[in-house]
Amino acid sequence: MVTPWEGPFFPLEANRRTASESLVRILVVDDEPSLTRSIGALLQSNDRLIEDCGSVAETLARLNTSSFDLLILDYRLPDATGLAVLDWLLSHNRRESVIMISGEQSMDAAIGALRRNADDFLLKPYNADQLRRAVSSALLKRQLERTNRLVQQRLQSSEQMHRYLVENSLDLIYTLDADGRFNYLNPRIESLLGHRRNALIGKHFSEIVHPEDLERARFSFNERRTGSRSTHNLELRLNRNPYGLDDSDGNGPVSVVLNATGIYNRTDSRASAHYAGTYGAARCLPDVRSGESTSVAHPYRPNQDPLTQLPNRDLFRDRLNLAIAQAKRRKSLIAVMFIDMDRFKQVNETYGQGEGDALLRSVALRLKQCLRRGDTLTRHGSDEFVVLLPDIGTQAHALAIAEKILLALRTPFPLGENELSTTISMGIALHPEDGANAEDLIQHASVAMHQVKGNGRNAYSLFSPDMHTTYRTRVGLENELRQALIRNELELHYQPQISLSRNCVTGMEALLRWRHPSHGLVAPSRFIQLAEEAGFIHEISKWVLETGCAQLATWRRRYPELRLAANLSSRDFDHTDLGETVSRALVRHSLPADSLELEVTEWLLLEDAERVRPRMQGLRDLGVGIVIDNFGTTCSSLSSLQRYGITRLKIDRSYVKQIKTTGTHPIISAIAGIAHNFDIQLTAEGVERDDQRNALANLGCDEMQGFLFSRPVDALEATRILQDLRPSSTVGRLTYSTAIS
Repeated sequence: MVTPWEGPFFPLEANRRTASESLVRILVVDDEPSLTRSIGALLQSNDRLIEDCGSVAETLARLNTSSFDLLILDYRLPDATGLAVLDWLLSHNRRESVIMISGEQSMDAAIGALRRNADDFLLKPYNADQLRRAVSSALLKRQLERTNRLVQQRLQSSEQMHRYLVENSLDLIYTLDADGRFNYLNPRIESLLGHRRNALIGKHFSEIVHPEDLERARFSFNERRTGSRSTHNLELRLNRNPYGLDDSDGNGPVSVVLNATGIYNRTDSRASAHYAGTYGAARCLPDVRSGESTSVAHPYRPNQDPLTQLPNRDLFRDRLNLAIAQAKRRKSLIAVMFIDMDRFKQVNETYGQGEGDALLRSVALRLKQCLRRGDTLTRHGSDEFVVLLPDIGTQAHALAIAEKILLALRTPFPLGENELSTTISMGIALHPEDGANAEDLIQHASVAMHQVKGNGRNAYSLFSPDMHTTYRTRVGLENELRQALIRNELELHYQPQISLSRNCVTGMEALLRWRHPSHGLVAPSRFIQLAEEAGFIHEISKWVLETGCAQLATWRRRYPELRLAANLSSRDFDHTDLGETVSRALVRHSLPADSLELEVTEWLLLEDAERVRPRMQGLRDLGVGIVIDNFGTTCSSLSSLQRYGITRLKIDRSYVKQIKTTGTHPIISAIAGIAHNFDIQLTAEGVERDDQRNALANLGCDEMQGFLFSRPVDALEATRILQDLRPSSTVGRLTYSTAIS
């Protein structure tokens, strides 16, 4: 069968590559034959084809007839510099990755290469490990870019196929708005019920539901719930249009089986999402009066999960209750295992839901193969499974099965043309010691599973009462933090940023605090990670931006050059509205974009570029500054500084702390050199002593913050600092009319 979408659903580009084309092709460009030979020997492997040449002209001649995955390019060549090759690649829209190698001591070579999109820059002399790492990183980046292109092709084809299947489905497929009115119906409505679909758009769903079934349909046809709690396999009757189309299937009510789920959209409000409507599908049941056999034709089994064919939650609970009753009579043990697949969401996002469903079926089959004949396995949620082990002899028997499951899952799963390794987190609860009823056993096994998640995943753990206490404390703290936004318990403290050359406060960093009604002032290290894991850090970031910008607007009436620095979480970059959120805060308080700097950690530069780069570019397009906090503590590439438009680097306090009165400071010196050569501003944090301030100033760092100048203080105290700050007679030292604690 040929389906009318553009292009194949599964791109064939990778499949068409011959054996020679599947090799990684590397071109080493250097005029020293001994060096090209040593690089070739260092990088040689069965999956690589390494060639070499010795001039710019020869390189361009090769590129005119061949393509390569990677160029290792010397800066100084006989007929020109390697920059000429980079210029040619840019002008011809080529995709080769490039690592430039240079013996030049000036930073001009590095800046020129990175501005021309070189992937990395190595300074001679370098060691073998540095080159291997640079090559591996460049090839990995290239593979990820190729994979992303294929994924985009698949997504486009998948969307086209989905549209085709929905429009031509034999099931009635619909969406409702929040008031229960149709805003989409596929053509099946016309042949099934005799209604023209355009005539029903905007009408309430009750117009097509049989009057006797309206009460059953009230909370199902316009379902608000999602996931496993949503409507599954509900039988209803729908009314045909007695004056309908001639080509409808017949007369009288139509029996259907309904599946429906709620649709939720994110908004600008503090609520994370709001109900936007319902998505549903109804399949016509065979008419027994016409002689059709429902036992053969009915596609659903009411006690089975439709994806994995495992017993559903209701059947599992029945079996668990029966096992508990038998265990009480026999004085025996039973175990409940709660299993959650680690990072399953990334599989769906990377490979698509179809591949994700295939993985779930494969995992279900492998789990089932690890169990005994009388055990029960159910799919409890999207990527969750629960296991019932009745009549286990001892606790050790349950642990042996857990070990067997972990061992079985070490073997990768086939996923399309690739293989994927997946891990699980597993919690185990025993009856009677961990619970007397089904609800307690499942809940306690879930608590133990979350404990495993928090300790690193890919393991199992038995439930213990102290876990319950920890879990309840965590859940309680999470709920209190959600309420803190509503109750105005969050507040911002501000730490001044001082320019030594200008002898003034140039900026304020906004630092979040939580004034808990019982525990007092809570530092962000106690709750930021919790907010990130719970999924509402973006709401907190919105509050920080709004509150900080309001305060900055007040200050700038007297100090028009003052700027504000606010911290963003890496999870903020999951949200497409990040740029819009920042823009609204600036516009609402009439602030110029360059008065706001957004601080992100260096780790963000190492995360998924396809997710981060568009958000970062959107922020730079607004004109706000981007600051890398704790710079130098991870291994981000120098090219990332230009790729993401970084405007300021902050020297991490750990390097400042190591400053001694005598001696050199090579790391700080290197960071200062990078900032100077890339025209990036520089700030040092954690400055606590005079000798640290003096050393940083001598190394070219003019702006600082730390306890030497002021601790983080509330807005009122920060205002007083701005008012009372006076230049001292000593260059580079600031004093205040009153002491600052």
